[in-house]
Amino acid sequence: MHIHILGICGTFMGSLAQLAKQLGHRVTGSDANVYPPMSTQLEQASIELIQGFDPAHLQAPHMQTPPDLVIIGNAMSRGNPSVEYVLDQGIPYTSGPQWLRDHVLQGKWVLAVAGTHGKTTTSSMLAWILEYAGMEPGYLIGGVTKNFPTSARLGGTPFFVVEADEYDSAFFDKRSKFVHYNARTVILNNLEFDHADIFPDLAAIQKQFHHLVRTVPNNGVLISPVNDKAMAEVIQQGCWTPQQQFAVINTENPTHENTAEWQAKLLAADGSSFAVLHNGVEVAQVNWAQTGIHSVNNGLAAIIAARHVGVTPEHGAKALEQFAGVKRRMELLADVHSVKVYDDFAHHPTAIKTTLAGLRAKVGSEKIIAIIEPRSNTMRMGVHKNALNQSVTDADDVLWYQPANVDWAMDEIVNKSPVPAKLLRDLDELIHCAISLSEANTHIVIMSNGGFGGVHQRLIEQLKKHAL
Repeated sequence: MHIHILGICGTFMGSLAQLAKQLGHRVTGSDANVYPPMSTQLEQASIELIQGFDPAHLQAPHMQTPPDLVIIGNAMSRGNPSVEYVLDQGIPYTSGPQWLRDHVLQGKWVLAVAGTHGKTTTSSMLAWILEYAGMEPGYLIGGVTKNFPTSARLGGTPFFVVEADEYDSAFFDKRSKFVHYNARTVILNNLEFDHADIFPDLAAIQKQFHHLVRTVPNNGVLISPVNDKAMAEVIQQGCWTPQQQFAVINTENPTHENTAEWQAKLLAADGSSFAVLHNGVEVAQVNWAQTGIHSVNNGLAAIIAARHVGVTPEHGAKALEQFAGVKRRMELLADVHSVKVYDDFAHHPTAIKTTLAGLRAKVGSEKIIAIIEPRSNTMRMGVHKNALNQSVTDADDVLWYQPANVDWAMDEIVNKSPVPAKLLRDLDELIHCAISLSEANTHIVIMSNGGFGGVHQRLIEQLKKHAL
């Protein structure tokens, strides 16, 4: 079968394309922006990529035969020329999640990772734990994990790990992707308001999570944090599945977290070492390269989920000690003249805060410069603007970049910043400013969920030319 994918360079759709290729289909795809790292993976898989959405690309002579099926990404909408062509010609089409359910997940033991933050990292951890245990899982992950060569594979056993996001499925199916997946083991990491371009409020997101909970069988498990109010409200709407709850505990100041069935007790303040407790009894220790309370939460959730399919916590902990991380999640890009440059995907105040807090715990009093592009749809709309200042308190300096398509003036953030801050609209100026603020043992964290105009490499190249 010839499958054509509209919006193929998105992380989910690109991963889907690789699965379709592994099933033996001829796979082609088109997107407005064909760019690495996904384009590289797709080309290595011999998947033909087409730039743009000209309907002529779906016709002879560009394409010898029209596609048998078109998978339409959720970024596609009515008015897109290729979408209109598919509809006018009566070419069979479906959504990505529906195709995944029908052709990959049937008969699988699906382990799904959902939540506002940490989905990519946690699903990468979980897939790696199963791989380390010799279980050869299939997986679909919305990012590039360093423990695997690709972001998706079919696997050699019934176990399949999927990053289960709450984005809508397609313009013709406004249900969240994750309701399609027939998941048996489900991690519900956390829940906050996000994706304001799709959801009007938190309640609308909770409704979709409730729909997910309704699909999990009685022989499955729901794994969630004990202290997440929004998630607790979802569970209270109805739950027919056994639950296991987790928390990172503070032994010096016991709180509600200490009632959780699964606990992580920090052995190092930066999260690089922690003990795993089950019903108050230590069952494993993790000593790894990750930092931050959010990483500990993610790792603990992955250990619990892996245990549901037979991997002991001790074995899971050993696997995490060899977890290499995920690209664009506090990824150290370079160390130039003792200035370290990191790339991080954080695009929500909570993610920014926890990431910077983790780095602060690791580096102590060394200088941290945060460079932040509010690029996500929710950030561009200004939904979280009042929370941004409190998210950067662990930085010494913050450089805010205002893209042209941001719908609100960011000057107020700078004016009310709890730490020295500057607003910039020019990337060259931003790079110059970052270098001028840098000194020996400085950590520069670049935070954006996009390419950010290639600022990462441009900054590194300029740092190489400057002696601090």
